[in-house]
Amino acid sequence: MVDPSHSAEAALMLVGDLARESGKTVRAIHLYEELDLLRPAGRSKGRYRLYGPDALVRIRWIGKLQDLGFSLTDIKAVVRDIRDIENERRGSASTAMIKVREVYTKKLDETRMQIARLTALEGEILASLQYLEACHSRCKSGRGLHTCQACNHHPREQKVPDLVAGFRA
Repeated sequence: MVDPSHSAEAALMLVGDLARESGKTVRAIHLYEELDLLRPAGRSKGRYRLYGPDALVRIRWIGKLQDLGFSLTDIKAVVRDIRDIENERRGSASTAMIKVREVYTKKLDETRMQIARLTALEGEILASLQYLEACHSRCKSGRGLHTCQACNHHPREQKVPDLVAGFRA
């Protein structure tokens, strides 16, 4: 018969194994512990930290929140708020999830605004490249950029993109 405690311990990983599995450094994992974002499941007989499969889930979650622009301090605040709700018994799991939903909704709004800014910047870059392509392919003058205020390669009514006009200022 298989000893259940032995099979449970076999599923646990040392910090190096967790680092390898998660793609993070041992130092990053220790930092997550210092910030109370990650807790070992236990210790080995040699007193080494042991982590369960849930540690991989937590590390992926931390990484995704960082990809969204959360700092580790922000993530720590979210975790602390949720633990406070649970520990004070002032709310249920649904109360904690309402808090998480509020955080994610705010981040979604910020992300959408950033996408709009980046889309506008993409348009400016494309317009600048198009404008500069005419300069590159048609202009053979040896004039310096600061003297190139207008030319016959661009229609007079064409607005010079800000990313190009800034060089001339």
